[in-house]
Amino acid sequence: MTIAVTGATGQLGRLVLEDLLSSQEPGSLVAVVRDAAKAGDLASRGVQVRVADYSDPAALEAALAGVEKLLLVSGSEVGSRVAQHANVVGAAKAAGVRFIAYTSVLAADTTELILAPEHKATEELIRASGLDFTLLRNGWYSENYAQTVATARQTGAIVAAAGDGRVASAARADYAAAAAAVLTSAGHEGRTYELSGDYAWDFKELATAIAGIAGREVVYQPVSAPELIQVLTAAGLDQGTAGFLAALDTDTKAGLLATVTGELSGLIGRPTTPLLEALTSAAAS
Repeated sequence: MTIAVTGATGQLGRLVLEDLLSSQEPGSLVAVVRDAAKAGDLASRGVQVRVADYSDPAALEAALAGVEKLLLVSGSEVGSRVAQHANVVGAAKAAGVRFIAYTSVLAADTTELILAPEHKATEELIRASGLDFTLLRNGWYSENYAQTVATARQTGAIVAAAGDGRVASAARADYAAAAAAVLTSAGHEGRTYELSGDYAWDFKELATAIAGIAGREVVYQPVSAPELIQVLTAAGLDQGTAGFLAALDTDTKAGLLATVTGELSGLIGRPTTPLLEALTSAAAS
């Protein structure tokens, strides 16, 4: 069985391949990358490295030749992802891929999360493709707060518009392990997994965790979304990025990242990584 992972030198894709290498022959694994130079370590371990951009259907079809199972790691170019993902799904079908797993977001078809529409559209493309599939609806990554750790080390504060909202985050490695489990075991076809951490924490708890890492007092300073935009633009962010981050906080306040399902720990056969442990590892890397 040949398994391919797109975005294989990205933060999630690389972790998935590390998991796969613990149980699969390296030669049965395909790393689909944009820059082969960044995958030199994978190639040296026997992984097949194939170059293809999400925007190049012909290169994608060539890269997926002989592949039976594919993990489509969602692209990072917000606004372009539906077209790019459509290219991957079309290339997979043309290349004879039998099964595709996709990294989506929690409750992609019903949530109001600002990130959801492109994922919902991609899920619809996959369902319409006729391929066997599994939808991995990933919740929030604890590592998303690595920059918050760095900032709080300097300022002693977490400024956010998340109110009393909670986040059921897990480590990126937890989600990678779930993807690897789906790719290497049977019975996942047609399934949709809502994946999240085992515990939903609030921003006061985030402040406490970061204080333990930073070795100083850290407090949570809740602000309104417009106030956060002012803070972020004053720090040098452009208006669009600041507005997007404020919208994510608003979604957090609304509880859109708080769902605890138990499905992630069920897939990986262990508890998800606690927030403090994940942030400590991220801060050290």
